[in-house]
Amino acid sequence: MKTLTAILLIFLLTSFKTSYTTANRASRWVISENSSLSVNGTTNINKFSCAILQYPKTDTVTVAQDKNNKIVLSGLLNIEVKNFDCSNMMMTKQLLKTLQDEKFPILRIKFLSLKETPSLDQGKSFIKGNVEIVIAGVAKRFEICYQLKMKNNSLELIGLQPINFSDFNLSPPKKMGKLIQAKDQLIVAFLLKMELAV
Repeated sequence: MKTLTAILLIFLLTSFKTSYTTANRASRWVISENSSLSVNGTTNINKFSCAILQYPKTDTVTVAQDKNNKIVLSGLLNIEVKNFDCSNMMMTKQLLKTLQDEKFPILRIKFLSLKETPSLDQGKSFIKGNVEIVIAGVAKRFEICYQLKMKNNSLELIGLQPINFSDFNLSPPKKMGKLIQAKDQLIVAFLLKMELAV
């Protein structure tokens, strides 16, 4: 999930501490390969977790302020579905099949906007933002609450977001026929690490 769930959006917030207060310049943030994403769900008999433990790309997110003082985000995370690992070969295979990895190999997270400018005087803050997630060719918008941690020119974005397979017109994965059936809801947990682009 070097993707998800990304995830996934508000990294740019630290730029609000600098360029946001001085001018309407945009700031760019590069996503670190140390970022991670996991989806956690339950079946009729147990729990499961599927994770992408590293993000191998260097996608960039840009934050700016428009003439109406609206905070605008732009940037796209492209996550390779095949990189999900459920620590169980059968469950991993079923998840990839459910997400139609051969037809739709990329899961996308598009950053749209922030609800407010965070206060990072304490080094961390909570804020809400809107993202668009595209899974198996279906786009769905979500409002996500993030915890932000700032250190110098680096930023961590931490959050949890419930989603449903049915949101994307998908049926939950099955294992061993219909004996084990995953429930519709998943909890996406993400840790995005960002560096201010020079």
